[in-house]
Amino acid sequence: MIIDQVIAASLTLTTPILLAAMGGLVNRQGGIVNIALDAKMLAGAFVAVIVSSMTGGWFFAVVAAAVAGAVIGYLFSLVITRANANMIVAGLGLNVLVAGLIGFVLNWVYDSSGTLRLPDVQLLPKFLPDSVSSIPLFGLALSELEPLTVFAWLTVFALPFLLANTRIGLWVRATGNAPQVARAMGISGRNVQDFSTAFAGFFSGLGGAHLALASIGLFNEGLTAGRGFIALAAFYFGRDRPIATALVCLLFGFLDATQIRMQTAGLPPKLIGTIPYLMVLVALCIAGWRNHRRKAVAP
Repeated sequence: MIIDQVIAASLTLTTPILLAAMGGLVNRQGGIVNIALDAKMLAGAFVAVIVSSMTGGWFFAVVAAAVAGAVIGYLFSLVITRANANMIVAGLGLNVLVAGLIGFVLNWVYDSSGTLRLPDVQLLPKFLPDSVSSIPLFGLALSELEPLTVFAWLTVFALPFLLANTRIGLWVRATGNAPQVARAMGISGRNVQDFSTAFAGFFSGLGGAHLALASIGLFNEGLTAGRGFIALAAFYFGRDRPIATALVCLLFGFLDATQIRMQTAGLPPKLIGTIPYLMVLVALCIAGWRNHRRKAVAP
């Protein structure tokens, strides 16, 4: 039973990281390292709760969260591609700006500090009946499947084909890997980068909507808990390959689920809670060492 619960929790906790990682992966393929994924996830979660409360449904809330993330991503890209801002500094600034603006709106509009609870917030629906939870090992995970988790994993298997066999996919890869060739082909690199950054924002917004609507139905300023940076580490470690990145995200989701289970066992929560983030540092160190070794052996 404990194994079933850990598997189900791992799948659920993987989804927001996976969505943000797929968006960030495409963005990096286009030549922009997006470290502001966390800001778009936070904005998506905030918008999702408000729209779900206003409409009494989940679908328009998810769409609004994705659009909010895409708009923020597009504006963020304009700062980089048109104003020539440093993408790392701009990304850090956007994370601080979005968190500050949301905190201000929470206090000014909703007279709340940190947490937003609204009536009539609808959670994401489950695809399968509860009876499937009786299936050994994976039954509980199947019973928890909802639209964003299914969409995230469909994206994982669709992205390799889309990046390799569609015109826009080839444009994105050419812009990031061979900008001179892209310009010679008449491709507007800045427009492609704007598209890829909006794409990353769209998927990060979906990740934020999942955080808010998958199980809790509320917004908290610490809701993302650095998951945008975990997504960044995932596609770095996965070498911008969707399936490899998805497996890394699944590992982080499993570690997150495991540390929650370990906390309930009475172990120090602050110490145990650092496990996923320590693994991020390990993953980035391994990725850096691997790149250094590859360059060293290159002719």
